[in-house]
Amino acid sequence: MSMTDPIADLLTRVRNALRAGHVQVEVPGGRMKNEILGILRAQGFIQSYETKPGPGGQARLVVSLKPAVKGRSPLSGLRRVSKPGRRVYVGKESIPKVLNGMGIAILTTPKGILTDEEARAQGVGGELICEIW
Repeated sequence: MSMTDPIADLLTRVRNALRAGHVQVEVPGGRMKNEILGILRAQGFIQSYETKPGPGGQARLVVSLKPAVKGRSPLSGLRRVSKPGRRVYVGKESIPKVLNGMGIAILTTPKGILTDEEARAQGVGGELICEIW
C-alpha cells in the first residue's frame, strides 16, 4: 500500500509514541526522514535513531525517544505545515520563528534540509516542512 505523506506519518508515529509513553518507535525508512531525524537528534528532541533492514529490503528507522522529566516530554508538539495538497514556501525574509525561538521549523532548501536558524544564517528560503516545539 502506498503512502500519500510519509513525513506526516513519521511525525504522527513519534507524537503517538510519546503520548503512549513508549521509549522507541519504528518507522519506514527514507532519505528525507533520515535527515529530519538527524535534525531532531542534533536539537535534543530525540535520544537517537538507527537504520535497520526491514521486510522486503526496505530500511526501517528505529527512533529512541527521550524519557519525560517531571512529567514533561522534551518534545511537546509536532505540526506538519507543507502538505501534498497545499505546499507552503517561504522566502529567506519570512521564515517563521516557532514560539519566539523556543521551537524549530524544518525547511527543505536548495542547500539541503535545514532548521529555520540555519536557513536564516545561509540566506535561503524553501518549503516549510514542519514545526517542532
